[in-house]
Amino acid sequence: MGVPAIASYALPQEIPAAKVSWTPDPSRTALLVHDMQSYFVSAFEAGADPIGSVINNIARLLKQCRALGIPVFYTAQRGNQLRCDRGLQADFWGPGMRAIAEHEQIVSELTPVDGDIQLQKHRYSAFQRSNLLTLMQARKRDQLMVCGIYAQIGCQLTVAEAFQHDIEAFMISDAVAAYSLAHHEQALAYVAGCCGVVMNTEQVLASLARPTQAE
Repeated sequence: MGVPAIASYALPQEIPAAKVSWTPDPSRTALLVHDMQSYFVSAFEAGADPIGSVINNIARLLKQCRALGIPVFYTAQRGNQLRCDRGLQADFWGPGMRAIAEHEQIVSELTPVDGDIQLQKHRYSAFQRSNLLTLMQARKRDQLMVCGIYAQIGCQLTVAEAFQHDIEAFMISDAVAAYSLAHHEQALAYVAGCCGVVMNTEQVLASLARPTQAE
């Protein structure tokens, strides 16, 4: 059990067509950096794609969002979880990470800064057993841009739950990574087909740079 080693693969270039006309708006959106902890990232070959490009693209998104005052949220699990707290995840993945910095820390390239909001992760969706929804509502945010790992597990289910809270969600195609290219493409297709919009980093940055209606 646990996180298997993940073979390198090239990030998908094709973006599934959107069924809706949503675009990220700096006055409405927030960025979620999902589970970019060393324990999970270490499953990938360091520096190789997909994770090499994903880390670089998340860093670009963070820089732009912080410059524009867009709220930035991080999720991170705790190590040494009790079995009663870990729940059914233990049946699929075992005991999970240990409570050591080498497992729990966000990778150094994406270290949170003052003003970023860190949430403890309990289940696949970032909304489960957290106050993410309340924090977004308090900041009048009804859009969420999702990046991180793993695309076909927590990222996908977070986007799906955002949809159910009437939050327009975006999966950033080259800022997420999965177990394989097939899993990656499945996650993008699922999101685009029923609960969100898929965009790449360049498209998101261009959208955020456009003047909003309020301006």
